[in-house]
Amino acid sequence: MPRVQERRECHNLFSENNLPVPREDQIERYHQSNDLFMSTKSSAHRSLASRIPSIEWDEDSPLTMKIETREGEISTRHGRFSGGAADRVEVVEVDTGAIRVMILPTRGMSIWRMEASGIRFGWQSPVFGPVHPSQVPIFDPSGIGWLEGFDELLVRCGLESNGAPEHDSQGNLIHPLHGRIGNLPADSLAIEYDEASGRLEVIGEIMESRLFVKRLRLRSRIRFRAGSAEVAVLDDVTNELSSPTSIQLLYHINVGAPVLGEGATLEAPIESLAPKDALSASEIETWNTFSDPEEGYAERVYFARLRADESSSTTAMLKAANGEKGLGITFNTNGLPRFVVWKNTGAESDGYVTGLEPATNYPNTRSFEEKQGRTVEIAGGATASFRVKLMPLTTAAQVEEVSRQIQTLQGDEPADIHLQPRPGWSPGA
Repeated sequence: MPRVQERRECHNLFSENNLPVPREDQIERYHQSNDLFMSTKSSAHRSLASRIPSIEWDEDSPLTMKIETREGEISTRHGRFSGGAADRVEVVEVDTGAIRVMILPTRGMSIWRMEASGIRFGWQSPVFGPVHPSQVPIFDPSGIGWLEGFDELLVRCGLESNGAPEHDSQGNLIHPLHGRIGNLPADSLAIEYDEASGRLEVIGEIMESRLFVKRLRLRSRIRFRAGSAEVAVLDDVTNELSSPTSIQLLYHINVGAPVLGEGATLEAPIESLAPKDALSASEIETWNTFSDPEEGYAERVYFARLRADESSSTTAMLKAANGEKGLGITFNTNGLPRFVVWKNTGAESDGYVTGLEPATNYPNTRSFEEKQGRTVEIAGGATASFRVKLMPLTTAAQVEEVSRQIQTLQGDEPADIHLQPRPGWSPGA
């Protein structure tokens, strides 16, 4: 396997974070006392400005490599964050020549950030991540401890449950918000590549298990090609017990500035769409358009089913106002028949973001979705497959091409837009 021991430094990649660089980190502070100037100097080991400098890259790792293919060079490097809440979080960076992506095996094989043509795809969460799972109180009695680690571009929700927290009649937590899979580490990690085609896959396997209850293996392959900016996520979930079980899975794909902004729009081939609740219904006329950050804005959520082609593939896109950049996603509706739009256009410091979320079900409580038949049944020893592709769009031509694909999928059939929450989709509707 070709290897490289000397790596070029990349200090600017993903350097922006959710907090500004403190002024005291840039200049010396001076204090005047009794007409004398006393200078105070400091030496920093870590900073709230960015997590990136705290990564310790392992040049001797078997996952650090440079590969020459017929399609061009593709390189990877492997390391861990050091210190703070990110301490010991494992990271794999892939550079195809067209895109750089950071994968977090410690956080369920999430995709933390990616950058193509100088455009960052991700968002600035109030959570200063990545956060090691040991620091995330998933089973906090409130049920929403998951939010203390949420800052990725793509994070999976599941596998036992993927939606709202659920408590029993005594107030005990049954299912935490969005499940456990995004805070479970990969137990195996490897890279496979083919020099002829330029294909490279980062492969991780994660176990979600409990004695007498479940043993679910998620095998995730995140696929790249030299010279290409597309990122394919190919997930297979296997029930390794002898008895049947059921699962839920949702891909929480989160996009902020610079793609998200005043005048940005979401395009999707809508078959049917409804607001989750009354607050979301109040903006149903503008469900797919976005405004500037607004202090105090409360999230709006819309549930949908999308039209697909003969191979059950569909496409959606968040398009910037100028039409020159966007993020497209494609997914297979056989495995992921539902789609969720999460609008959270609050103040930048509060998390200015929208979510494009292919899913097996709507993110209500597990018991409600189970009653509606929206769980995936897997026999003992059987496997269910899920496919999602991310397409960073950095030119007007790329955006226009994806828009044409969506229009073709929509066809002449009008979208069925419900003005109020839809019975069977939202509890209490």
